[in-house]
Amino acid sequence: MPDPTTAGPAYWLRDNCPCADCRDPRSGQKLFQITDLPADLAVAAATEAADGGLEVLWSDGHRSTYPAGRGTADDGGDRRTEAGKRLWRAADFAGAPNARYRSPEADWSAYLADPAEQAAVLRAVQRLGFAVLRGVPTEERQVLAVAESFGFVRRTNYGELFDVRVEPDPTNLAFTAAAIAPHTDNPYRDPVPTVQLLHCLANEAEGGDSALVDGFQAAALLRAEAPEDFAVLTRTPVPFVYRDRHTELRADRPLITTDGTGRIREVRLNNRSIGRLDLPDHELEQFYAAYRRFAEITLRPELQLSFRLAPGDCLVFDNTRLLHARTAFEPGGTSQPPEGAGGRRHLQGCYADLDALASTLAVLDRRTAALDELAELFEGEGAGEYLGEAVTQAEHMLQAAALAQREGAPEALVAAALLHDVGHFFDKHSTGVVTGRQLMAGQDNRHSETGADWLAQWFPSSVTEPIRLHVAAKRYLCTVEPAYRARLSEASEYTLQVQGGPLTEEQAAAFAALPGAADAVAVRRWDDAAKTSGAGTPCFDDYRPLLARRMAER
Repeated sequence: MPDPTTAGPAYWLRDNCPCADCRDPRSGQKLFQITDLPADLAVAAATEAADGGLEVLWSDGHRSTYPAGRGTADDGGDRRTEAGKRLWRAADFAGAPNARYRSPEADWSAYLADPAEQAAVLRAVQRLGFAVLRGVPTEERQVLAVAESFGFVRRTNYGELFDVRVEPDPTNLAFTAAAIAPHTDNPYRDPVPTVQLLHCLANEAEGGDSALVDGFQAAALLRAEAPEDFAVLTRTPVPFVYRDRHTELRADRPLITTDGTGRIREVRLNNRSIGRLDLPDHELEQFYAAYRRFAEITLRPELQLSFRLAPGDCLVFDNTRLLHARTAFEPGGTSQPPEGAGGRRHLQGCYADLDALASTLAVLDRRTAALDELAELFEGEGAGEYLGEAVTQAEHMLQAAALAQREGAPEALVAAALLHDVGHFFDKHSTGVVTGRQLMAGQDNRHSETGADWLAQWFPSSVTEPIRLHVAAKRYLCTVEPAYRARLSEASEYTLQVQGGPLTEEQAAAFAALPGAADAVAVRRWDDAAKTSGAGTPCFDDYRPLLARRMAER
């Protein structure tokens, strides 16, 4: 018998019970308080589950089943710290000798069309701190579309977006032609915007090149070279201040923030915004010596990744980690410059947040895993016989999807046709595997409900409801179209009886009134026609982009 103590303390184990009584199956949120558990909670019995996991009977009568291993969904740790990052220097990127990383960039149209490309871009921002999207239309406000592709625009006192160009009466050094040293934005804000975007609309000026510095790398170098200075900067709150006629902002935060284990988690560095520190003289001396050393590290040429933004480029970066800078330029104003003047330079920027980016990336990864699992089902269980018909289960579903496409069906119905029989493969809601063999043996496996419930983890109701109702649609058609039943195959006639036979007149009327009835009937007709041996059809991978788009449907 497995020892439950090796899986963790009793309260930890019970607090992580995955059953539907303890956690909402949709959100994973717990449905009880720790104080709801008895003070004398104990394991009454423990047995090994069929999959090698652990089944526990608790002293209060509750039963829990745990998968093999101790891991939980939270084991990834805090990916905001240096432990979840790839620290870099300029020479680490493609184009430099012995580069370690591929340049984190992608075409905007490919990013929008391909979930894998989008995931790669967002993962680059999460791990390396930045990515560049090329070919974003050079139209005003497009930077908002980029932000909204993975999260939500963070409105500040600068508005939902801001223009980085020379202004006649600038309220910020960014709105001049002056050089700007490596810095983070909005350090005076609590909480600070954690993602910044800069979209280049024009860059004809002499100068105005951009640079990025990995602030975590700079902080790690300070820690290695001058640990006492590092300690000073992590424990000294710095007053960051911004004010204009309409705004008064202040946040007191260290230049380097660490988590409880000492790992670097955030950098705030912005010389323009540091207010007056009121500290004893010896502490001021320590702080300014450490501050200067840290600033000097950020200016090391080997840490500065320099580049020039071209029209259509959109830079997305982690504002809690990366420092950004620019060289001075000759201003040309916001319109066509006069003869001999500098060229026009115009960027539009906005802010967003890392939590939304991480959420979007996690969902993209989850969808990819789901598509991989479906592909395995088509290749594995799908290669088996289909209820005595002349095609395999996978061939049957692929034929149904091809028929739907041929008739110009909406993508949601093509997806429903493709996936309508996944419930035959397995049953996530009971013990063991339930396939079409049980149905042919006279046991209704309720595959339409099973499949719809399982697919609802990723797909909207426009896909799942026609699947849920496609068996009822067969029973309905047998009632309202006598000729339909006469065309059923021998196997389909048999399963009709197992599934309850034709609906009564009253049941048929109730079915027809359901919102998804017409779609379910359409899927049913493709289902009935998709049993031709040797018919050429696309493979599952051909439908992956379509399925990914339907997964993204809200």
